[in-house]
Amino acid sequence: MKKTLPFLLFFFSIFTHAQSVRKYSNEFMNIGVDAAALGMSNAVTASTGDVNSGYWNPAGLFRIEDSEAALMHASYFANIAQYDYAAYAKKIDDRSAWGISLIRFGVDDILNTTQLIDSQGNIDYNRISLFSTADYGLTFSYARKSQLKEITYGVNAKVIRRIIGEFASSWGFGFDAGLQYEKNDWKFGVMVRDITTTYNIWNIDEDKYNEIKDAVAGQNQEVPESTEITAPKAQLGIAKKFEFHYDYTLLAAVNLNMQFARTNDIFASDAVSIDPAVGFEFGYTELVFLRAGVGNFQNVEQIDGSTKVNFQPNIGLGFKYKGIQVDYALTDLGDQSAALYSNIFSVKVDLSIFR
Repeated sequence: MKKTLPFLLFFFSIFTHAQSVRKYSNEFMNIGVDAAALGMSNAVTASTGDVNSGYWNPAGLFRIEDSEAALMHASYFANIAQYDYAAYAKKIDDRSAWGISLIRFGVDDILNTTQLIDSQGNIDYNRISLFSTADYGLTFSYARKSQLKEITYGVNAKVIRRIIGEFASSWGFGFDAGLQYEKNDWKFGVMVRDITTTYNIWNIDEDKYNEIKDAVAGQNQEVPESTEITAPKAQLGIAKKFEFHYDYTLLAAVNLNMQFARTNDIFASDAVSIDPAVGFEFGYTELVFLRAGVGNFQNVEQIDGSTKVNFQPNIGLGFKYKGIQVDYALTDLGDQSAALYSNIFSVKVDLSIFR
């Protein structure tokens, strides 16, 4: 697959479409992080309690014991697009913790062929140039234990930076809020993303835009609007860990992922649409972990007009030894859904082991 003009037009079509379909703005921030969580189909809102909680539910950062770091990498579209994540979190005192994380989703070295043909109609390969498009999400997280010992809460402040070569760029700002409650070994979690809505303000280079607006006749004829909004989303979670003979554990978790609009989710209405997810983690002596989950239930219309329910099963494997944990997740089993990536690796390190 070549990275040429169609990819450029693809990004501009998404950009212009996002002005009217606002729920798809900043969608790269909804992909997910940490192979351990992805192996459980992201059903970790209630159980998350490590450096990756800054993404899944900032309230969970309170559970870290000292300081932790995490890294993840995944590829999209046959390695054309790269998805990278890094995070760090640290305990402040016995009542609070903080964290920082960075997500990058980008396509590099795209061929810009809009100037391939000169004014005399001749093909000139020297007129081909390269550009990159990238989305960045920088998140600052804070978690604190409430006066009620069973409850912790957390907030995220997000800075969004999106760049489409020299053609356009934007800045965005938003907030998330999360809460966790634990009682009798049961864990409950609530996470609201973009709770105040997230605003992106675009700066479009009109000269560069004019160079490409006629690349496909009748398309991209008007400069897009400069503002787009990401509407709030919410996740509700419940989880419980069962112990067997001291050496064996089973974590069972359920998430209800909600959007406040009608979508293709399995439960949909004009007020709210709900996509459930279920995940399991089997552990042995806190050393080896096997994971499985199913989620992303969608009503998909078929060619004959009928509707079929698609879903995404995931499995995963993890190893933890002396504060270093390596996790792997495999998604899109049996082609039940069009998962955007298949093989994910991540690593998490308890930095206290280096002291």
